[in-house]
Amino acid sequence: MTLTPSAAETAATTSTPPLRLKGIHKNFGGVVAIKTFDLEVRAGEIVALVGDNGAGKSTLVKIISGLYQPSDGEIWLNGEQVHFRDASDARAKGVEVVYQDLALVEDQPVYMNMFLGRELTKGPLRTLDRKGMAKQTQELVDTLDVRIPSAKATLSDLSGGQRQGIAICRATHWASSLVLMDEPTAALGVAETAKVEEVILKLKARGAAVLIVSHNMDQVFRIADRVSVLRRGTQVATRNLADTSHNEVVAMITGLAS
Repeated sequence: MTLTPSAAETAATTSTPPLRLKGIHKNFGGVVAIKTFDLEVRAGEIVALVGDNGAGKSTLVKIISGLYQPSDGEIWLNGEQVHFRDASDARAKGVEVVYQDLALVEDQPVYMNMFLGRELTKGPLRTLDRKGMAKQTQELVDTLDVRIPSAKATLSDLSGGQRQGIAICRATHWASSLVLMDEPTAALGVAETAKVEEVILKLKARGAAVLIVSHNMDQVFRIADRVSVLRRGTQVATRNLADTSHNEVVAMITGLAS
């Protein structure tokens, strides 16, 4: 993703959306987790997915990322309908996920975490290209302004916010279509949350399509362009943040909206 901010703004209104969900339904036996869900996420846009515990948010993320298959409905990426068999299939199509628990390796350097499972090699013996991985990692963290001592720093020496920033950088590096985030700042304090939000906004400026699950309404209104509300597996509404309020969104989440 190398779009400039101005190009990202143009793409958001003129290009085929990186993600389109049509009539997504998911049941586990006799339990309906998601009834019917429709959504588009455009390039250079952040869409927040909100709802109470058990509303179906994480289930939807797992469907988009290939961990679950929908019982019905369609997933379209960049104008092409896709059928993911598993998470690796989704990653191969350019879908990356940032989870709260990060899925990083504490005792490895930052650059090895960036290329975890996708390590660069060189020469006939296919030895690890540590220099190349470190160089690419440093370039990306510099671009997204993730402040770490070095791409060669050990992950365990970094703060929670820095680690989350690395997880977001990794997703950005490999995502060609979409970045999904499931409560990426839930375990962080106020200052570190603000730093991570800056990185997320930089993704938007580069033209990324971002779908973020968040329970933090203040965060939703700070960084998202639109919000989609789930309640007990039902999509209540999707709103432009500029056209709604905290109170209205909370009322939709709780079922108090008229």
